[in-house]
Amino acid sequence: MEKIASFTIDHIKLQPGIYVSRKDKVGAETITTFDLRMTSPNEEPVMNTAEVHTIEHLGATFLRNHPQYKDRVIYFGPMGCRTGFYLLLAGDLSSRDILPLMTEMYEFIRDFKDAVPGASPKDCGNYLDMNLGMANYLAARYLNEVLYHITEDRLTYPE
Repeated sequence: MEKIASFTIDHIKLQPGIYVSRKDKVGAETITTFDLRMTSPNEEPVMNTAEVHTIEHLGATFLRNHPQYKDRVIYFGPMGCRTGFYLLLAGDLSSRDILPLMTEMYEFIRDFKDAVPGASPKDCGNYLDMNLGMANYLAARYLNEVLYHITEDRLTYPE
């Protein structure tokens, strides 16, 4: 079998950042898949499921309510390896194009103190697996260590 594109990225060199993972044509529309890498693969502990789940709920809620992007959001969810998230948006976009959106989203997650949207037995299949405090912490860490002073090498996959 042929290796899928995401398995061809050198995860030893990969650092936290915002990367274009792929671009796909669906009819006349381009769908851009972003790799929102929050931790350094194979170098530091992965995020626990509770905080990943909380970031997923908060991020999806934020994105699907965003005045400019809500109609372009295809998907937001965690990577199986728990080192980051995938964001699929309609449009032919670059990592730099969505930097303001990602900064705004992670500030929303960092500052969120209310009940997590969708964290009820009626709304979610695993509503007890949430950790808002750690989600706040990880969002702040991503903002401070990556997004607020991002460099080009954190916007393009390593060679």
